[in-house]
Amino acid sequence: MYFPVSGVEVAPWFPPLVAFLVASFTTSSGISGGVLMLPFQMSVLGFVSPSVSSTNLIYNIIAIPGGLYRYIREGRMAWPLVWVIVIGTLPGFYAGAWIRINYLRSPGPFKAFVGLVLLYLGFRLLHETFAANHKPNAIEDKFRETAKAFKGEARYGLSAGLPTDAVVKKKSLTIRKIEYEFWGEKYSINTLTLVLISLAVGLMGGIYGIGGGAIIAPFLVSYLGLPVYTIAGAALAGTFLTSIAGVSFYSILATSPAGAQVAVAPDWTLGLLFGAGGFLGTYVGARLQRYLPEKLIRGTLGVLITFLGAQYLIQNLAKLF
Repeated sequence: MYFPVSGVEVAPWFPPLVAFLVASFTTSSGISGGVLMLPFQMSVLGFVSPSVSSTNLIYNIIAIPGGLYRYIREGRMAWPLVWVIVIGTLPGFYAGAWIRINYLRSPGPFKAFVGLVLLYLGFRLLHETFAANHKPNAIEDKFRETAKAFKGEARYGLSAGLPTDAVVKKKSLTIRKIEYEFWGEKYSINTLTLVLISLAVGLMGGIYGIGGGAIIAPFLVSYLGLPVYTIAGAALAGTFLTSIAGVSFYSILATSPAGAQVAVAPDWTLGLLFGAGGFLGTYVGARLQRYLPEKLIRGTLGVLITFLGAQYLIQNLAKLF
């Protein structure tokens, strides 16, 4: 099947299959899979024009609701985090999209930038997972105790999973701080800090063509000390809303004089195919999260992202300058 907008020719069943596999793997950590779908489209499918960014955002819009449904149903959505992330991310996202169009049109520098972002994320995840001085937090300890209590049910890294009362409770949002409770533990973070982090993440996400969840999720876990079980849904929700804004931005830009000089309009057909597979994948990934230890989620994802980042950086670093 030929897709004229992107210039890609591929069997119609292949994009949904790839998207399903990627999303099933990444959604448990709050990442829709866009951070991996973009390099796949560029390297495997040869889709390297700026419109790959907007097409990637369509994947997010279609795919993410599957995972959100599971997180909302299972009570693991920290809504105050969602609203603050969106407020901070949107302005940065628009600025990043403008930079992408005006200064990162050719695929070489863009791939190098992608490599830098992925490499940083990968190192951060691996450090949090395997550092010698890493001390398990209260949630990790409780998960381990639950797994031991149901040792006979554990198989291949799975466990009895989170108990039914492990839900986000007592949520509050003020100008000064965000607070909530999860599995008997209380969490509080500074609102302004999250806004500033979200602003920076939006800038990178706008350039990269993702909603920002792949970047903000490690920040929430590593820097702010929030459990991955409570930030995954919030990161996905923020990615979903900013992706809608991003597609709107690129669609409007495509009708402007600047957009007429370079391909920025999304390939809707290809994006919808990726999104269809991603929808099922995010549902499965969110469903599986409650059975996976946090260390397994961070470690596996860290290895993969570090490998991808290193490959892109090695191949394209010289083109960045």
